[in-house]
Amino acid sequence: MKRERMIAALTGDGRITTIQQEIPPLRPGAVLVEVHASLVSPGTELGGWRALAAQKENPSPTAEPKPFGYSNSGIVIETGEGAEKFKPGDRVACIGAGCAQHTNYAVVPHHLCVALPDAVTFAQGAYAMLAATAMHAVRRAELALGEFVAVVGLGILGRLCARLHQLDGQYVIGWDTIRFRTELAKRWGIDATATVGEEDEVEATNQFTGGRGLDGGVLAFGGDGNAAIRSLGQCMKISPDGHCMGRIIVVGNPSFDYRSHEPRGMTNIDIRRASRTGPGYHDEAWEYGPAYPPVFMRWTTRTNLELCMRLIAEGKVEVDALTTHTIPLADVESGIAAIIDTPDEILGVVLEM
Repeated sequence: MKRERMIAALTGDGRITTIQQEIPPLRPGAVLVEVHASLVSPGTELGGWRALAAQKENPSPTAEPKPFGYSNSGIVIETGEGAEKFKPGDRVACIGAGCAQHTNYAVVPHHLCVALPDAVTFAQGAYAMLAATAMHAVRRAELALGEFVAVVGLGILGRLCARLHQLDGQYVIGWDTIRFRTELAKRWGIDATATVGEEDEVEATNQFTGGRGLDGGVLAFGGDGNAAIRSLGQCMKISPDGHCMGRIIVVGNPSFDYRSHEPRGMTNIDIRRASRTGPGYHDEAWEYGPAYPPVFMRWTTRTNLELCMRLIAEGKVEVDALTTHTIPLADVESGIAAIIDTPDEILGVVLEM
């Protein structure tokens, strides 16, 4: 007998609906999870809440509904061969495009699942993917205690990057074009913020660093990134021969040509991309099979995820403050329709099963 599940799907006209489909077969190295909560990642999954709202005006009526999602949490109900680390009844956080979707049942590789601490709710566990992505970005930045960093884009991922940089010992200023986001970030405890377009982000940042300049920057948004690169270039620390120094980490998906913006010699800026959760993700042999030797690879996708869950359990990363809306999966179409006309007031949307 076929086992079916409900799964959220994107339409071509700005709606998120649900469809029924067969639960994928349980393969070796995977676990079957009864999902309790999932988190919408708007930038990657939707192109942003504004883009979803705009689809109502420019629909693609022939587009087939497309299931999506890559971060959820729930309870293990069955394990495949080789996934015996888990047992039925275990509470887990899960990630993975094409597996940890917005659905009530998911089959997920065992190395893309981690145990949920008792103090972590299912809704909090659903932040696993974006939290681990932010953690890997912070590791890629390799900044030191007491250094200055600007996070450009204060959506979910940008806010998580900012908090983890603070925990890593850096002082953080956050930039965003949406005042709603900068105000939320202030209340969340980010060291300083600047609302681009209303405030001079360059002046605010230079005051924030005491004229020393930024040691690092994070681009945590999509779209045209040329203006952000140009502004960051005016805020970075400067060598005696006039070159900008430091690192810019690209964790979102902006497009830019840094060579065309050299206000003070951007040629010595180290630009690093970090759009993943750590080593292992997308390596199918690792996801479904044995772990990398920890003596050689201490921080993988899995160990990043485990640390994220610990930080949430200890109250050091307060993801509840990122959730602006909670919607039952069965009511996702009407729930999204009720809020999509004010896309700039949406941040974290948790779907409950």
